[in-house]
Amino acid sequence: MKNLTIALDDETYRRARVFAAQRDASISALVKKYLCSLTEEITALRDFKKEQEDLLDSIAQRHPRFKVADNLSREDLYQRP
Repeated sequence: MKNLTIALDDETYRRARVFAAQRDASISALVKKYLCSLTEEITALRDFKKEQEDLLDSIAQRHPRFKVADNLSREDLYQRP
């Protein structure tokens, strides 16, 4: 476990102590919870990006001849018989 030292002005420190006390927690516990939530968000975003890349790879494997350049033009797409 690592220790972290931060500098706060007196008013911010006072408000943080009151906030923590209202939740029956320490300032350290609140900061830890906040930092953990930030890193979980980053991990979730990375997981989403990996999932998206895996999906695109599976589509490319199932349809190896598909190329983006093969897409129809807007005019061709809406052309009616």
